[in-house]
Amino acid sequence: MTNGQGESVAVTVHDHGGGVRAVEVPIPDNPLGHTLVYVVDTDRGPVLVDTGWDDPGSWDALVAGLAACGTAVGEVYGVVITHHHPDHHGLSGRVREASGAWIAMHAADAAIVRRTRGTRPERWFTYMTAKLEAAGAPEEHVAPLRGGPRRGGSLPGLSPAVPDREIHPGELLDLPGRRLRGVWTPGHTPGHVCLHLEEEHPARLPGHGRLFSGDHLLPGITPHIGLYEDPDDATVTDPLGDYLDSLERVGRLAPAEVLPAHQYTLTDAPARVRELLAHHEERLAALRVLLRRPLTLWQLAVGMEWNRPWEQIPYGSRNIAVSEAEAHLRRLVKLGLVEPVAGTEPVTYVAV
Repeated sequence: MTNGQGESVAVTVHDHGGGVRAVEVPIPDNPLGHTLVYVVDTDRGPVLVDTGWDDPGSWDALVAGLAACGTAVGEVYGVVITHHHPDHHGLSGRVREASGAWIAMHAADAAIVRRTRGTRPERWFTYMTAKLEAAGAPEEHVAPLRGGPRRGGSLPGLSPAVPDREIHPGELLDLPGRRLRGVWTPGHTPGHVCLHLEEEHPARLPGHGRLFSGDHLLPGITPHIGLYEDPDDATVTDPLGDYLDSLERVGRLAPAEVLPAHQYTLTDAPARVRELLAHHEERLAALRVLLRRPLTLWQLAVGMEWNRPWEQIPYGSRNIAVSEAEAHLRRLVKLGLVEPVAGTEPVTYVAV
């Protein structure tokens, strides 16, 4: 395939049968490699499930992928977003500009999109600085955030497209000729949704239709469960608790096949749900062992098991790790298994 400049564009498309295909849309400089953007045929034209990262190369891959599917960006009828993260929602605005398609998203993530667009980058840097200071991060880690972005530096996804429609959990979406129902699965984000295609599997696999699972249910990795970040809202949420509850909800659906946004398809959703529930139970138990002595949030993150030694984790990924550590810590506090130590600054936590 070629792009608008006549340059060759490598594209990978997977045909899942029954009018469902997946286009691999690259994520720049990310170990995940790509987002699987699903192209669902309807009586009004193709509908996309997610769109991929807002990057010229990613756009070219999406355009070439749609051409390989026998369609074009200008023919897209609608865009259904599993969640607001930039590797899923990034190209939505550009698709809408090219096609006039509507964009649908759960209300909780739509609120994040509107808030993000209205918040200056400097506010995010101030917020992140305060969070890391409260976590007990060393000054050499906090210092680069002081004063906000440098020379045009910013954060990804600060101008996401505002959706036109809301996904109402339990209701069918506007896909003429198809039965696609939204399933609210908060955890990875507060408004994450899975999308249940309530149609017989094209290969007649046993189970109940197919499930576009976004980042909620992935076959070989666990999604990041961090905080629901809002610089102006001090509500203490429980993202990990939300995620565990949502996992059980998806397990009960027992779809014939799961079509995730990354990696590859899987056919035994209940078994994968059990694996993920066990993983988080083991991780919470390991944290309680670490917290036999009082630790700050930063010390807890440093002591946790990650996919590489802490010394090898890049700067930005350490911030994500601290957020994930806090989500797990909040779960333990809510369960009454850990408590803050009175009078400590920064706050330390200990198992009880």
